Amino acid sequence: MSTQHHQQKALFLQSKQGKFVVSPRDIPKPGNGEVLLKIHATALNPVDYKIQQHGIFVEKYPAILGADAAGVVEAIGDGVHTFVKGDRIFAHGLLENDKATFQQFNITVADFAAKIPATLSYEQAASIPLGFDTASTGLYGKSNGAGIIPPWEAEAKGLYAGKPIVILGGSSSVGSYAIQLARLSGFSPIITTASPQHKTYLQSLGATHILDRHLSPSELVDSGNKIIQLSKADLHVVYDAISIKETQQIGWELLSSERPGKLILTLPPVVEKKENDKREAISTYGSPHAPQNRELSKGAWKQLEVWVDNGEIQPNNIDVLPNGLEGIIGGLERLKQGEVSGTKLIAHPQETA
Repeated sequence: MSTQHHQQKALFLQSKQGKFVVSPRDIPKPGNGEVLLKIHATALNPVDYKIQQHGIFVEKYPAILGADAAGVVEAIGDGVHTFVKGDRIFAHGLLENDKATFQQFNITVADFAAKIPATLSYEQAASIPLGFDTASTGLYGKSNGAGIIPPWEAEAKGLYAGKPIVILGGSSSVGSYAIQLARLSGFSPIITTASPQHKTYLQSLGATHILDRHLSPSELVDSGNKIIQLSKADLHVVYDAISIKETQQIGWELLSSERPGKLILTLPPVVEKKENDKREAISTYGSPHAPQNRELSKGAWKQLEVWVDNGEIQPNNIDVLPNGLEGIIGGLERLKQGEVSGTKLIAHPQETA
C-alpha cells in the first residue's frame, strides 16, 4: 500500500494525433512558488481536442492535457505564502505533464491560483481559469491584446464608461468572461452575439444588446452599427471569441478602417488588411505562464479572488461528465462535434476507476 501515495492516474494522449489512455504516473513534488494540488474538478476546452486532431502545441508525448483545475492544496513548495495545506483553490495549469490538469494531482503555480469562495463548488471554480485569462489578455494585454487599462489598476474600474464594445460569441466561455470584464471596465453598450436562448443569462452578466447569431453577416453588421451610432461614441474594440472566418469578417466590418480599432481573436487572423487601413487584427494567447502575460496575469489573479468572492465574476454554467478521467474522452468528442453550447464540461479525476 505504501506506493499508493506516490502514484496517481492520468489521462495521456499517447502520441501525436493518437489515442487517449488512462495510465498510472508518479505524483510530482512542488518546487519554488508552487503547490501540489489534489484535483477534484477539471474543465475541458476546445484546444484539448484540437491538440489531438491537428497535433499542435505539444512536442513531447505521451502528453497530459488540460488547463483548468480546482481542488485541495496537498503540499506547499518554498516561497508560497498565499496558501496553506487544505485550502480549496482553483488554478490555470500548463501544458507540461506535471502541470497539466487531466490527472489526479498536479503542480500548480501559486501566482495563477486563487482561493475558492464558500459559495462556489469545485466544478464551478474549474470553469474559470482559461476562459477568464483568455478574455483578460485579449482585452488588457499590451503585446497580444487591445491594451486597454485593466479594471484592477488604481482608479481604472469603470474607466471606459459610455464607450461601445462588441463581443462575438457571448455564450462561449471566453465570451462570457469578456462580457463581465467589459462591464467591470465600464463599457456601454456591450453588444454581443448568441443564440436567443442565452439572452437572459448574458444580460445578467452585463451584455446590453444581444444579437441573434443566426442572422446573416450583413444583418449583424447593420444591427451592430445602429446600436453603436445611438451610443454616439466610436467603436475601438471587438472581441471575437469564436474567430472562425465568418465571425472575423463581421468583427472587421464593424470597425472603421479610418481610425485605430482592434479586432481581438482567439485564432490566427484571416482578415485582409489593405494599405492605409488603421484597423488591427490581433491573435491573443491566454496562458498566464507565457512571458508576455505574466505580470498582467498576476494582477488579474490577485483581483480574481475578490471578484469571484463578491460575485462580480460569475463562473460558467457547467455539465459534469461521468467516469472520472475516462469521461474526458467522450466529452472532447462532444466538443468536437459542436454539441456543447453555453456550458463548460467538467470531469472529476478522483472518480477514475
